[in-house]
Amino acid sequence: MKKFIGTGVALVTPFNTDSSVDTNALTAIVEHVIAGGIEYLVVLGTTAESAVLTSEEKQLVIDTVLKANNMRLPIVLGIGGNNTAAVVHELKTTNLQGIDAVLSVSPYYNKPTQEGIYQHFKAIAAASPKPIIIYNVPGRTASNMLPKTVVRLANDFENIIGVKEAAGDIVQAMKLIKDVPEDFLVISGDDMITLPMVFAGGAGVISVIGQGYPKEFSEMVRLGLAGNIKQANALHYKMMPAIDYIFEEGNPAGIKAVFEKLKLATATVRLPLIEASEGLKQKLHTLTDDLKA
Repeated sequence: MKKFIGTGVALVTPFNTDSSVDTNALTAIVEHVIAGGIEYLVVLGTTAESAVLTSEEKQLVIDTVLKANNMRLPIVLGIGGNNTAAVVHELKTTNLQGIDAVLSVSPYYNKPTQEGIYQHFKAIAAASPKPIIIYNVPGRTASNMLPKTVVRLANDFENIIGVKEAAGDIVQAMKLIKDVPEDFLVISGDDMITLPMVFAGGAGVISVIGQGYPKEFSEMVRLGLAGNIKQANALHYKMMPAIDYIFEEGNPAGIKAVFEKLKLATATVRLPLIEASEGLKQKLHTLTDDLKA
C-alpha cells in the first residue's frame, strides 16, 4: 500500500479536434507527470470522461497508458458504477495485467442507504482480484458514504485498502483518519483540502491539478507528509488560485485548458461537457506562466 502514498493523478482522456482519442497526447501527458515526480497514475476515473467513452476507447486508453508508463509507476484503474452486478462482471472479465489496484466509485443516482453502499462494496470485494480503493464523491453521486460505513468496510475486507474521500469536508476527513485501521489509506479527492488532510494524517491525493503542475503539487504533498509545514503551505497558497480556476467551469474543462497552454493536448471535451470559456482559458494561461516562472 505504500505505493499509493503521495500524489496520484486522475488522467484526462485527451481528444483530437474531431473528438477521437488522441493517443499521442495521452502518451505525452504520462511522460509529463512521471517527469514531474508523481507517485502513481489513475486511469479511467471521472476526469477521464469515462462516461462518454466506448468500451473500445476505454481499452485503447488503458493500452496507451500501460505502454507509455512501461511499468515505471503503479496504475490504478477506475471500475465502478451503480449496477452492482455489472461492476462485478467487469471485474471478473477485465484483463487486469499491469494494474495495481482498482478505484471504485460509490453508486450514483440510485441513492442507496449506507447498508446498500456496504453491500455493494462487499460484492465488489468478493469479486476483485486486485486491491480496491473505494471512492466517495457525493457531489456527483448524490449520496454521501459516511465515515462509519468506510470504517466498517475497512475492518471487514482486507482487499479494500483505502478511500478516495472527495466530500470536500475536512471534518468528515478527520473522522475517517481517526477511526480507520492504521494501515488504511485516506486519500484526498479534493485538491484544495489535500494539504490539511495530509497534516491530519491522510495518505496523499488523487489529484486533477497535479497532472497540470506535477512538480509543484507532488512536492507540496511530499513536504506535507514529511512535516515541513512552512514550505508545504507556501506551495499550497501559491497554487490555490489555479485550483479554483480549473474547477470554475467544471472538470476536466479546466485542466484541459492547462494542457492546451502547455501544448500537450487540445482543450477538446465531449458533450455534454463543453470547453472552458476564452476568459477562463486566459486566466489559466496567465497563471500557468506565473507558476512556471
